[in-house]
Amino acid sequence: MSKVIGIDLGTTNSCVSVVENGEPIIINNPNGGRTTPSIVAFTKKGERLVGEPAKRQAVTNPDGTIHSVKRHMGTDWSVRMEGKEYKAQTISAMILMQLKKDAEDFLGETVDSAVITVPAYFNDVQRQATKDAGRIAGLNVKRIINEPTSAALSYGLNHGEPQKVMVYDLGGGTFDVSIIEIGEGVIEVLATAGDNHLGGDDFDERVANWIVRQCREKQNVDVSRDFAAMQRIKEAAEQAKKELSTAETTRVLLPYLTQKNGEPVHLDVVLSRAEFDRMVSDLIERTAGPVQNALSDAGIAPSELGRVLLVGGSTRIIAVKNKVRQLTGKDPSHNINPDECVAKGAAILGDTLSGNTLTTRENTSAANTGPGQGLLLLDVIPLSLSIETVGGVATRLVERNTTLPVHYSRIFSTAAPYQTSVDIHVLQGERPMARDNKQIGKFRLKGIRRAQAGVPQIEVTFDIDTNGILKVSAKDLDTGKEQSITIMADDRMSESEIEQAIRDAREYAGQDNLRKEAMELSSEAQSLVAKTQQALKNAGKNIDKGVKKQVKADSKQLERLLAKFRLDRVTKEDMDRIEEAKNRLESSAASIL
Repeated sequence: MSKVIGIDLGTTNSCVSVVENGEPIIINNPNGGRTTPSIVAFTKKGERLVGEPAKRQAVTNPDGTIHSVKRHMGTDWSVRMEGKEYKAQTISAMILMQLKKDAEDFLGETVDSAVITVPAYFNDVQRQATKDAGRIAGLNVKRIINEPTSAALSYGLNHGEPQKVMVYDLGGGTFDVSIIEIGEGVIEVLATAGDNHLGGDDFDERVANWIVRQCREKQNVDVSRDFAAMQRIKEAAEQAKKELSTAETTRVLLPYLTQKNGEPVHLDVVLSRAEFDRMVSDLIERTAGPVQNALSDAGIAPSELGRVLLVGGSTRIIAVKNKVRQLTGKDPSHNINPDECVAKGAAILGDTLSGNTLTTRENTSAANTGPGQGLLLLDVIPLSLSIETVGGVATRLVERNTTLPVHYSRIFSTAAPYQTSVDIHVLQGERPMARDNKQIGKFRLKGIRRAQAGVPQIEVTFDIDTNGILKVSAKDLDTGKEQSITIMADDRMSESEIEQAIRDAREYAGQDNLRKEAMELSSEAQSLVAKTQQALKNAGKNIDKGVKKQVKADSKQLERLLAKFRLDRVTKEDMDRIEEAKNRLESSAASIL
């Protein structure tokens, strides 16, 4: 059985891990990095770049570079590249394909299964979108697991003493806080809360805005509409934020940032940690509410916490650590790497699942073997689930922080006489009125027997699996008519779209290999032409005229083919012609090379 990898699909950076010899290890990317930037780029040459290569060219290709796509998961966002529309799932799949390839290169075998993490506060549509992205990337997604739960799983592997821990997860684009109880072989999520639009990107934006203001004040230049300049500013902002986690001040030096009246504009300013703390204080304060809500929902006081675990790169910010200390009265633990623990926890779960060692409430007799031996993993749903009833009321069926998996049924009836159908509107959120919550799905139950209002009995059932993905069914108990759906909101990809994306991904993988081979062949051919021309020049008259004529003819033919060569439109036939011409030139010029 092939390995099951663990993937932390992050907003800013992603990470992949696998269990080897009973220990989770991080898989480096081709550049040697332990995390991979969650960036995808489409170049003018027709290449698609992922990770470090995409990040490096972002300044010169801002329009073709996509950042922070995770923030768009489960929405109707799309981007047009190469004359084609790409949804967030498809862009995310490109990142997952790269992580899959890195794992395969490391392991020396095919990888087809993964556990992928998501923010605890991701709703059903966002979770399904993540699963769809994995499927497009050619992965069987064994489990979707909440990031804080995964971090606790990583921590609990080596710190198994019974205790309650808080996982404070501030990543690139999302914030989650979970209260988790770790017992002997049991990891149970007691409560979770968070904010899907709060993270390191927001801190970077504050610093970037400050740099723009400095440029306006010191150089009297507005660079906010200069795409290339803004890309450099964003990168400088992220770097400044990181440096201020260890230094009291940081220097932002941006030579040749833009031009004014034909003259280059340079920027050289110093940002202090005190100034940075002031500009992001409201963002950090926004984490207080979810922390307090999670503690309240779990029914515990901060003093009852055994540990506070910091997860996500943004928790390295000194002001964030101070806020956590203020909220909990505890010094955050430094026992785990905030960038890597989520991927490691996912790998542990993946290894456990592949060996059937994870005990569940349906299977408590699983063998206690492997690194996750004897684990009982109990996660929760992050938001309450309701259906819309008479008067636009959100009638709650499943409360937030209910332990997964969930099966819940409730009887409803018709609101008007002689109704033969009812619309089931499925909602997610905490507000009492339907309009104030997110509608994540809808369907119609037809064939109800005509009767007075309130007579028909319609059983609505919610089933939520261990991935937190919801199935809803409605059944007329009189006629037996039933209708059910796995939530398919308007902003989810349809089955046909997913299948097409899978075909496109396979086609792209083939094109990618073809382009790589074409680039190598083109480079070799150009080098041969240059060497041949230099050899002809060196030989002078000491070469047979017939040979010289043939070499020049073969060289020109290869040059003509190379002049027509276009990487974005290359075909196997083009490569065959170049290969043939290259071989002819090598043969005719053998005597002078």
